[in-house]
Order: sequence, then C-alpha cells, then structure tokens
Amino acid sequence: MLDKIEHVALAVADMDAAISHYRAVWGLEVSHREVVEDQGVEEAMLPLGDSFLQLLGPTGPDTTVSRFLARRGEGLHHIAYEVDDLGSTLEELESKGVKLIDHQPRLGGRGHLVAFVHPSSNHGLLVELIQRPSARA
Repeated sequence: MLDKIEHVALAVADMDAAISHYRAVWGLEVSHREVVEDQGVEEAMLPLGDSFLQLLGPTGPDTTVSRFLARRGEGLHHIAYEVDDLGSTLEELESKGVKLIDHQPRLGGRGHLVAFVHPSSNHGLLVELIQRPSARA
C-alpha cells in the first residue's frame, strides 16, 4: 500500500528563519516553495535523499498550523507516505475502520493529490497520503 516516505513535515513559526537554519546547519536547499491557500499554509520543500523535509508555516492566525504552533510549538507535524492510487487506498483504510480526515483526495502542494489520516488511528501521528500527478491517469 505504501510506496515510500514522501516527506516529513515540521511546523515552523518563521519560514525564512527555518530555511536559513536548515541551509546553514544542514546544507539543505529549498527546491520548491508555495502557499497552499485552501490549507492555510506556506510550504518549503528541502530534498533529502529520496524524500523531502517539508517546512510548514501558517498563512494566518486562524489556520490549522497556527493552532498547532500555539498548542505544541515548533516541531514534527506529520509524515507523508506516497501511494500509487489514493482513492483506493482511502477506501481500503476506511474498510479497516481507520479514521480519516479526508474521505476523498484533494489537491495539495506541487499538484499532488493528498488526504490525511486522523492521528487517533495511527498512534498519535498525523499521516498525509500523497499521489504524485504522474501517477494519475
């Protein structure tokens, strides 16, 4: 079902400061940066091996990431797994009783289809499932 870890996402309060840190300390460079308005986030993708480190910043005070930062501070937000067919993966998870946040795929950053699995169904970890545009017919 899962193909690989697509990215590990970190919630950050200051996107530019976080990018500077990962560049100076770890030598990572941003390969993609965008605002995903309907999710209320700005994301920066830093390639790391065959996957990415994703920095997530809030676009406003009433966003999911903003509330996350207020409750928990900066740090691990979610892990994203790549799948070949997101729709059938969601159906299979639902049939197994997994609690989904998204019951249907939706458009996310970089043109990927995405859906989230509720942390209560995954030992407290928020999971994002991703299908690359090239995997869609």
